[in-house]
Amino acid sequence: HCRVSPGAAAVAIVQDRSHEKSWLADNGFATAPFALVYSEGDLDAALADTGTPALLKVSRFGYDGKGQARVGTFEEARAAFREFGGQPCVLEGFVELEREVSVVLARDDAGECALFPVAENRHDNGILDLSIVPARVPDSLAAQARDTARAVAERLSYVGVMAVEFFVAGGRLMVNEIAPRPHNSGHYTLDACVTDQFEQQVRALCGLPLGDPRLLSPVVMVNLLGDRWGNGGPHWGTLLAHPAVKLHLYGKQAARPGRKMGHFNVLDADPAAALQLAERLRDAL
Repeated sequence: HCRVSPGAAAVAIVQDRSHEKSWLADNGFATAPFALVYSEGDLDAALADTGTPALLKVSRFGYDGKGQARVGTFEEARAAFREFGGQPCVLEGFVELEREVSVVLARDDAGECALFPVAENRHDNGILDLSIVPARVPDSLAAQARDTARAVAERLSYVGVMAVEFFVAGGRLMVNEIAPRPHNSGHYTLDACVTDQFEQQVRALCGLPLGDPRLLSPVVMVNLLGDRWGNGGPHWGTLLAHPAVKLHLYGKQAARPGRKMGHFNVLDADPAAALQLAERLRDAL
């Protein structure tokens, strides 16, 4: 018998925002306020539940800020729902966001988990801009994020690599989304960890012992989007002049605004220095 991992039941939950939010709430995981919207008739009650402003997100196939709209009134919510073709949506209330963090982990068929360090993520227009590792949060909050991510994977009986994204609001963690795959916020592992997330995926799915997820150096990962591709593309020499900067290009033929074309990792024993250099290099390209 051939077993496919991750299992269909877990993927069915996390590939649909409505199912995912309901599953998280049913299993006691804290989230931002949300309401399910299946028709225009649901919007009044949904807005009353979440308050305004709020984000209306399609349940399926939305990513990197696509398939979502900020709404402040019933009329705006109705217009957005119609723009999305009347497909099922989730309405999410806003929280006083302090920062966003994520945990990438691997879980094998025997239930063993290997968790990577907590990443602190900054977004621009709904797309991940950069990840700072280790996240600049208290140790207790980092431990809670890792414990929660492990609990999510265990409740789903998940096998493979997955990411759990969190909001930090009022010093509390709220699960934002679950990604059933190696994740953009885990690309730092390619250069900064003993085992990267892609090798970990192969190990988990092939029944091999999970690799060591230990962090070897503080790191900042910066996404390279198609917006930066002009005549001739970015000047890679700006990055390659620094020995501790690692460039990864994905070989995509066409650059488009918002399309992820690659990333680079900046490693430094001083996390503040890594962030300062990463931001300077990003702005210089």
